[in-house]
Amino acid sequence: MNASRIALVTGANQGLGRALAEGLASRMDPDDLVLLTGRSHQRVSDAAREVAHLPGTRSHVQGQVLDVTDTDDIARLADELRARYGGVDVVFSNAVARVLPEESQAERADEFIEVSNTATHAILRSFGPVLRPGGRLIVVASSLGTLGHLDPRLHHLFDGASLDQVEYAVESWRSAVHNKTAEEAGWPRWLNVPSKVAQVAAVRAVAAERRERDLADGTLIASVCPGMVDTATSRPWFSDFSQAQSPSEAARAVLDVVFTEHVDPALYGELIRFGKALPWHGGTPPVEQDRLLRP
Repeated sequence: MNASRIALVTGANQGLGRALAEGLASRMDPDDLVLLTGRSHQRVSDAAREVAHLPGTRSHVQGQVLDVTDTDDIARLADELRARYGGVDVVFSNAVARVLPEESQAERADEFIEVSNTATHAILRSFGPVLRPGGRLIVVASSLGTLGHLDPRLHHLFDGASLDQVEYAVESWRSAVHNKTAEEAGWPRWLNVPSKVAQVAAVRAVAAERRERDLADGTLIASVCPGMVDTATSRPWFSDFSQAQSPSEAARAVLDVVFTEHVDPALYGELIRFGKALPWHGGTPPVEQDRLLRP
């Protein structure tokens, strides 16, 4: 097909990713294409078929098998989309590994880092160059991704870092977890905190290199915090879900960032929550959460 615009969502089989794919398919035009991705061929095919047949769907929807832990797979897909369509217009990096509070954080570290961080780095490296002018490359992160949530001893690893330096910091953190030296170095026990900070730092690194050119042609690279979302991944971690949004509700504000006509320079490269940039140096280390977790 000769699609006008191409959108891609990782981790789109369920939860927020599925809601983002549905929202894109309902807001984009009939000649556009939404690629709903995941590792399982069956789940991806089923999800794409279901989204395609929703009453509000307007655009084409296709399933695309993509293993975000395989950086070569990510690069191949980016090259394929450039060759077939000339690039992409919307990319949501949304994949996350589910970890339960009762599980050992250290034992799950490799999978968590591969899905959340290695994949984010690969998507930024592979899809940044094929993002068409006026496009949107969005990494779904969290308000925990601000620098203040880390011990001050670790700030220099991420503040003003290049993407290579962020990647090095992540691998240093991973090694410290395995060597059982992470806590004495100041790393939180909760994997989600340094992972999210690293995601936001990676986005900031890439955006800093592209800022002038992207703002000139209306392109946006940013990270977003959808707020508390009631999903199977987040529910085990919180006791009060009275203020939580459904995935569809949470997707609306995230999609608004994509469909805003003009890029606000104050949001470019930042962590956006409900249309506003969160201060990069804000936040405090979540000490109480750490006490509840197994090493």
